[in-house]
Amino acid sequence: MKESRIFDIEERLIDFAIRIIRVAESLPKTKVGNHIAEQLIRCGTSPAPNYGEAQGAESQADFIHKMKVCLKELRETRIWLFMIVRANLMKPQSKFDSLIDENNELISIFATSIKTAKQKNTKTS
Repeated sequence: MKESRIFDIEERLIDFAIRIIRVAESLPKTKVGNHIAEQLIRCGTSPAPNYGEAQGAESQADFIHKMKVCLKELRETRIWLFMIVRANLMKPQSKFDSLIDENNELISIFATSIKTAKQKNTKTS
């Protein structure tokens, strides 16, 4: 059961990254559009491979660190998505609702996972 949950998060992160790639490719080919696309690709695609690294962490502290990297990148992605919406760089803006919702859910999952891992780390120390 645990293995399928890990796979599920991994799949969600990969799907999220693909959606981010599609958004980046659809941004206007302007100085601003290109800049945001590059930033969005960096932060929006990195949680999936970083999560993979977390699964192979060498210690609980290493796991927590790698999960924090995922969380940091997800939060940065959220800000870039908000900028795209507020700057009206893509239409319709409503198509971002489900992507932002997924981003928020992933942020919540990672924040909770980090909190749980820290509590377990404190108990085993």
